[in-house]
Amino acid sequence: MPAEDPGDAPTQTCENGINMGLFLHCSLIPALTIMGALSFLQRRGRRWAVDQRLPGLNGRFGVVVPLDVLGSLRNRWSYGFAFGAVSSSVMLLFSREYMPFPLPPWAKVIVYLAGALEVGIAYYPFFACLSTPCRLVGPTLGILYTLTWTVVSLWDMVTCPAGRELGKFQKPILRWPSVLCLIFLLGRFTHILVKAVRSNLRLQNDEDLDLMLQNHQAKYVQVLLRGRPPPEQDSVSKGEVKNWFERNVYEWDPYFKFPNRMIGTSIICFIGLYAMTVADYSLCDYAFDKLDRLVDSLSTLAASCNTTNNQFAELVPQLRKFSRVARDVWFVTTIFASLTSVTYTFHVLVCYRKQLKRLWAGQKSFIPEKFHSPSSAVSVAAITRYSGWQIAYTMWGYLIVHFVQFVLGLLVAYGLVLPIQQGRGLEVLSSLGMVILTLGMVIGLVILQIVLVQVFFLQEKISPTDKQKPLALNNRKAFHNFTYFFFFYNVMVGLGNCVIRLVASGVLGTWLVSRIDRTIVQRGYEVLDPGYRTWIGMIFADHHHSNPVMICFCHLLLAERQERGGVTPSQFNTPTACVRGMRIRQRWLLLYTLLRNPQLILLRKSCPPSRLSSPQASPNTPARDTLRVGFALGLRNSWSGAEDAAVDEENA
Repeated sequence: MPAEDPGDAPTQTCENGINMGLFLHCSLIPALTIMGALSFLQRRGRRWAVDQRLPGLNGRFGVVVPLDVLGSLRNRWSYGFAFGAVSSSVMLLFSREYMPFPLPPWAKVIVYLAGALEVGIAYYPFFACLSTPCRLVGPTLGILYTLTWTVVSLWDMVTCPAGRELGKFQKPILRWPSVLCLIFLLGRFTHILVKAVRSNLRLQNDEDLDLMLQNHQAKYVQVLLRGRPPPEQDSVSKGEVKNWFERNVYEWDPYFKFPNRMIGTSIICFIGLYAMTVADYSLCDYAFDKLDRLVDSLSTLAASCNTTNNQFAELVPQLRKFSRVARDVWFVTTIFASLTSVTYTFHVLVCYRKQLKRLWAGQKSFIPEKFHSPSSAVSVAAITRYSGWQIAYTMWGYLIVHFVQFVLGLLVAYGLVLPIQQGRGLEVLSSLGMVILTLGMVIGLVILQIVLVQVFFLQEKISPTDKQKPLALNNRKAFHNFTYFFFFYNVMVGLGNCVIRLVASGVLGTWLVSRIDRTIVQRGYEVLDPGYRTWIGMIFADHHHSNPVMICFCHLLLAERQERGGVTPSQFNTPTACVRGMRIRQRWLLLYTLLRNPQLILLRKSCPPSRLSSPQASPNTPARDTLRVGFALGLRNSWSGAEDAAVDEENA
C-alpha cells in the first residue's frame, strides 16, 4: 500500500502531494464503518441473551472472519494480492511521518505496536469483503474502498514522485507492486459483484461455494482407493514424458493446492525482496560515491604534502582500486543474492508440498524423533507465527547472504582476478596448486584407508550376489599394525578436517539462514532453532486440518447424516451416488450380521436356481459349497472361542 518509506523526504516540496500517514489515519473511519456493516449482516450461529432483550437483532452482529488460514481454498490469489497491497504500508510504521511529535525510546515501542494494530484495521476491509458471505454488499464496499486507495496512491505517485534516495522517480519505483495489487483487487471485487448479480437474476448458477471437500482432495482419495501408486509417482507409472521445466524446476500436482497463507506469504516475500534490492543498490551506490569523494580528498591532501615519505600518496591508489573493485563486486553479488532469496522462496513451497504429502502417507522419518508428536498448542500457535517469521527470515537472509557473497567476491577478486590482470598468473596458479595439493593429500589419505580396509582387512562375500563384504575382520594382526601407523597420519589429517568442518558449517549455516524449513543447528539441538520448530508445528497443524482422507471421511459422515434426514448433499446429488451409498451400507450390515451369526452363511443362496439346474453350471460349485461350510464352521469356532475367552477374563 502506498506509504512513505524510511527517509522518504523529497528533495523539493510537493504542493499537490498527499500525506500518506495522515490518509492512513483517516482511513480508519471508513474501515470501521465497513467492519460494522459486515458484522451487522453476519448472523451468529448461537443466540445470546441480548437477542431476547432486543428481538430486532435476530442474531446479527456476528464475528467477521478476514480469511481462513486453515481449511478454505477459495480466493487464494485474491488474498495473496491483498497481502501484497499491505506489504508497503508496514514500512510507514518506521518512518518519521508516523511520529506526530518527538517521543522517548520507550514510548516509541508502544506507538509502533499501536501502529501495527492501526495498519491491520485500515486493511481489514480488503480481506473481509472477500470472505463475507454477503456477495452483493461485500464486493460493493470493497470496490469503493479499494478505488479510494488506488486513486489516492496514483495521485500521490504522479504529483509527488521524487525521493531522497532514488531521485525524482522514487515513489513509482517502490510502489508500483502495491498499486498493481490494488488494481487486481478492484477487478476481483468487480468480478464477484457481477457473478452475484447474475446469480440473483437467475442467469447463472452460483458455483462460488466454500465446500468442505474440494475437488482435488476427492481426486486424491480416489487415486488411493483405486490402488494406484502415490499421486506424485502416478505420471511416472503411466510412462508420461516430462518436459524440461517439470524435470528441473517444478512439477504441477493436480492433487494438491497451496493454502492462501502460503500464497500470501510468498507474494509479500517477493515484493519485500524487490523493495530491499532496490534500496540496497541505491544505498550502496550512495556509499561508494561518498568513498570516491573521500579518496579524492585524500588525493588532494597528498598532493599538498611535499614530504619524502608521503604515506597518503601510497594509500590513495589502493583505496581507489578497492572502491572500484568493491563497487563491481557489490553489484554482482546483489544479483546473486536476490536470485538466491527468490529461489529459496519457491523452494520453501516445494518443501511444504513434499513434506505435507509425506505426513499424509504416514511418513515421519524426515522429522527429528523429538518432533514426531508436537504439542497441540505449539502447532496452532505456529500457524500464527509462520507468515511473519518467514517474511523476516527472507529479508534478513537476503542481507546476510549478500554480505557473505560480497566477502567471498572480494577474496576471489584480490586472490585470483587482480593478480592475473597484473601478470602474476603463474604465481597465483602456484599458490592455488599448493592448496589443491594439500587438500588432495588429506582427502587421498582418507580414501586410501577405506580402500586398504576393503581389500585386505574384510572377509570375503558370503554369497556372490551380495553387494558388499560383511562387517567381519580378516588379518587381525596386520590390521592392528595398520591402525597403529596410521594413527600419526590421522592426527595431522584431523587438523585439516577440523578447519574444513568449521568453515563448511559456518558458510552453510549462513547460506541457509532464510530456509525456515531446514534447521541450521546440529542434530539433537533442533530445539534451539525456533524457526524450524515453527515450521514443524505449522505443517503438523495443516496435516491435521487438511488431510484429504480425513476430510473425505468427515464429508461422507455428513452426507450420511443429511441422507437420513432427507436432505441430499451437494456433492452426492446424483442417483448413482445415492444408490452406491445405500449399497455400501447394506453390505456393511450384512457383513456384521454374518460375523455375529456364522451359521447363516450356510443358508445363503450361492447362485440362482436356474443356474444350478442349467447344464452350463460351473463344475466348481461343490468345492465352493465345501469351502463355504468350512468357512462358516471356522467363523463359528473362532467366535465361540473369543466369547469363551472373554467370559474367562471376566471371571478372573
